[in-house]
Amino acid sequence: MRSSFSGIEISKRALFSQQTALQTTSHNIANANTAGYSRQVVNLTASNPLEAVGLMRSTIPGQIGMGVEFDSIRRIRDTFLDQQFYNENKDLGSWTVRQATLEKLEAITNEPSDGGNAKVIEGFWNAWQVLSNEPESATARAALKESALAMTDSFNHTAKQLDELKNSLTHNLDVKAQEANTILEQVARLNNEIFRVEGLGNDANDLRDKRDLLVDGLSKIINIAVDETASGYNIRMGSFQLVNGINVETSFETINPSDVEGSKINFEQSMESGDLISGETHGMIVSRDTYLAAYQYQLDSMINAMVQGNVEVTLPKGSILPPSLPAGTIIGNTTYTGTEVLSDAQRILTADTKITVKGVNGLHGLGYTLESPAKSGIPFFTSSNPEQTNFNAANIRVNIDIVNKPMNITSSLRVATTETNGVITIDRDANNNEIVVKGNNTINLLAAGLKNTRINFDPEATGIPLLSNGTFNDYYQAIVGQLGLQAQEANRQSQNQKILVDQVDGRRQSVSGVSMDEEVSNMIKFQHAYNAAARSMTTFDQMLDKIINSMGIVGR
Repeated sequence: MRSSFSGIEISKRALFSQQTALQTTSHNIANANTAGYSRQVVNLTASNPLEAVGLMRSTIPGQIGMGVEFDSIRRIRDTFLDQQFYNENKDLGSWTVRQATLEKLEAITNEPSDGGNAKVIEGFWNAWQVLSNEPESATARAALKESALAMTDSFNHTAKQLDELKNSLTHNLDVKAQEANTILEQVARLNNEIFRVEGLGNDANDLRDKRDLLVDGLSKIINIAVDETASGYNIRMGSFQLVNGINVETSFETINPSDVEGSKINFEQSMESGDLISGETHGMIVSRDTYLAAYQYQLDSMINAMVQGNVEVTLPKGSILPPSLPAGTIIGNTTYTGTEVLSDAQRILTADTKITVKGVNGLHGLGYTLESPAKSGIPFFTSSNPEQTNFNAANIRVNIDIVNKPMNITSSLRVATTETNGVITIDRDANNNEIVVKGNNTINLLAAGLKNTRINFDPEATGIPLLSNGTFNDYYQAIVGQLGLQAQEANRQSQNQKILVDQVDGRRQSVSGVSMDEEVSNMIKFQHAYNAAARSMTTFDQMLDKIINSMGIVGR
């Protein structure tokens, strides 16, 4: 005999199940724009049926259904797409940082423009050319001094900006280390919480979403591999185990002490060992130690070659060398150290002579100032750090003697001479001072010609400079050209990687994302089911009322 109250139980179960489905739908709608949220569905299942009561077995065909129940609320998530997202996101992080760094380098270089280094370098060479037209002009010397100051100031400013960019990248590495450590700690805590909640038979869907969102962010910082075990997510970076269940096995070193437990590693070491191969931190290290360091090296190499690189010039017949040649000057097979004193005969060039000088400084040191007594051997540029033998963008300065007194800029390579019976002698005044030929412009012409003189930028044959042989303009254009190509490549890679990440994320969203149309449709469906279950319960209530209050009273 069937129970008269089973219909109410069936309706009650239907009401509870449809209400839960409506609540879950409402939860999905509320989190439609929540980052990392995965839509949830109620798993409805038919309740276990009952057989009608009988002595041996049911005398009624079939079983009596007991309505509906829900056995779980599960989130819709595809772990395969998650792994694909981690793999693509790490490369996006690396190329995004590289692109940003190269864009900053392009902004610092500011080429081609009227405010870039190329313009002030061009102005420096042109000032020498102007001075060659007026070798006795104080105004032309002042203009040359200002052009030189503009060039060195531009180099100094570029060096400062490069150092600031380098320091910024180093600081950002520390920030990313702290961020990664925080994520690792949070993932370990969530592993513990999820294990506790699900151990009680509940569904930790929202906690799992939080954990997955954290792992998404971590995948952009470093390359990771994620495995899910009974104790939660295990996260690795190369050979390093970062998270193992509820424990942080390895964390990253920071400037400030970190509270995260476990052994410490730094990004540079893990990159050298081949464990860190992508991610934002990888991009920062490549940007700092490859792009930025190479640009600094190339710029410094050009400046050092300009100031004191070996360059061959031809001194015209009749030129008079100073008594002491600048150190590093090469005539024939002789290299002078700057301590030798030449005789008058050695100083007088009776034919055009090719010599090798140490850049602008070496050439300028061959000439004479226009004051009396005349001076020679004055370097045009000096270093702000005397301990550094090589010139670079940070330490190059115009000689203070030239800044304070532009007349110390040399121009002439001749002094008064007298020829007697084919013998040339150097004239001197009553104070035994040599008399400079002030209208001579040999030094100015040679200095202006350095712009188009080919120079060996790699005397030690290291293969590192972009050009081993070329003009200063060629070398600087090569630096700018390489930077432009690197920036173009980084931009292309970043865009391509962004497309791949968006594609994978779009596929994830098509599986896990909340569709408002679908949720509203479900809401209407569950609402109708709830109303029908309520109507069903009302019907059974009316039937029971009839049985209880109306049956058995006939004839009263």
